[in-house]
Amino acid sequence: MTEKKDSGYLKVTNMNNDVFLCSNCPMTRTMATLGSKWKPIIIYTLGKKSVRFGMIHAKMGLISRKVLTQQLVELEEDGIINRQAFKELPPRVEYSLTAKGLELLPILNMMTKWNLKHNPSGDELAISKKST
Repeated sequence: MTEKKDSGYLKVTNMNNDVFLCSNCPMTRTMATLGSKWKPIIIYTLGKKSVRFGMIHAKMGLISRKVLTQQLVELEEDGIINRQAFKELPPRVEYSLTAKGLELLPILNMMTKWNLKHNPSGDELAISKKST
C-alpha cells in the first residue's frame, strides 16, 4: 500500500506491514541505493568484467567478507549487479554489472578523475579498520 504525503515522502507498507518512507527527491533515492562507502567501490571494482567473490574481496582489501556479502546482496536487490551461481564442484559464483549498473561506470570514472585533479600527489587516505 502506498500513500502520498505532503512532506515529499511516500509511505510504503509491504506485506509484512513494515513501513518505509520513500523520498520523491532523485538525489535522496540515488544515495539510498549507492550511499554506503563500499557500494561505489564494488561497482568500480567489477567494471565490465564478471568477477568471483574472492577476487572482489582481494582487490578491495579492507572490507570484511560479511560486509562485502551484505553489500553485494543489496546491490543485487537494487538491480545494479547480477549474481550467477554455477552448478559445479566446488561451487562458483560470479558477479557482474547489469545494464543499470554499467550506466554508473562513467559517473564513477568522473569521480576518480575529480579525485586525481584535486589530489595529484596520490596521497593515500587513512581508513579505519573499525568501520569495515
